[in-house]
Amino acid sequence: MERDLELANMTRVQQFVLLGLSTRPDIRGALFVVFLALYLLTLLENSLIIYLIGSHRELHKPMYFFLGNLSCLEMCYVSVTMPSLLVGLWTGPYHVPFTACMTQLFFFIVLICTECTLLASMAYDRYVAICRPLHYPLLMRPQVCQALALSSWLGGLFVSVAKTTCIASLSYCGPNVLNQFFCDVSPLLNLSCTHVALTELVDFISAIVIFCGTLLVSLASYAAIGVTVFHMPSAAARHKAFSTCASHLVVVGIFYSAALFIYCRPSRIKSMDLNKVLSVIYTVVTPLCNPVIYCLRNKEVHAVLLKTLKCS
Repeated sequence: MERDLELANMTRVQQFVLLGLSTRPDIRGALFVVFLALYLLTLLENSLIIYLIGSHRELHKPMYFFLGNLSCLEMCYVSVTMPSLLVGLWTGPYHVPFTACMTQLFFFIVLICTECTLLASMAYDRYVAICRPLHYPLLMRPQVCQALALSSWLGGLFVSVAKTTCIASLSYCGPNVLNQFFCDVSPLLNLSCTHVALTELVDFISAIVIFCGTLLVSLASYAAIGVTVFHMPSAAARHKAFSTCASHLVVVGIFYSAALFIYCRPSRIKSMDLNKVLSVIYTVVTPLCNPVIYCLRNKEVHAVLLKTLKCS
């Protein structure tokens, strides 16, 4: 009875305070300019890739289909987290309504889980192209590519509904300060004043299925590619295959290293400043670098881009 009265007297948090990337007024202005430029550059890069892939038939191939999906996802991804980062740098710590915070969390989880699955699909595409080239037209026919892309988005949506529902149903009784630049899983769990065992279990299962599962698929694909490349008789063929996959592997390594550090143990990360730095890597740096690594260094995309510039 006493505990029921105590819980009844608790005031549910109606809003959160986001401290932002930095609380130092002397550097916030410079950081605002830098991150605004990075945000606009990311949108420009990914918009250009979507346009090139959609408007040129020579890029209507499975690899570019996945890259178009990834570019679309990256634009949504940065648009979920970057505006709140910029607001925090412009105004300092600011209040976010509970509903808006959970909405941002929902879309963020959808997109990060979808990106994991898309990266695994792209790794599988490269595996089929290099290790089983004769079966490539059959194994990566349009219906298969569409099914892989659709399952990526639906998988992210399913995981996000489960995780966001669990986190939103927790009680937040104060304090309401999030030491982060967006509404993230770990800071929210640290603020909960109720038992979070079920939420932690959902987080753990989703981390195993989405993060670890897709990472294993990617690593297995690239390992098989490495073995095949090693046994190629031609040095030129080895170099071409390796240069294609090495850049992909760099992106996968950076993204998963930062994300797994945080989301495989989300509830009790003490070094929140480190948390914010790692969050910047996979919410800002990877969406900025992915178009350059995956597309703009690609010879086919480069040729199409030059042709488009000449025509205009």
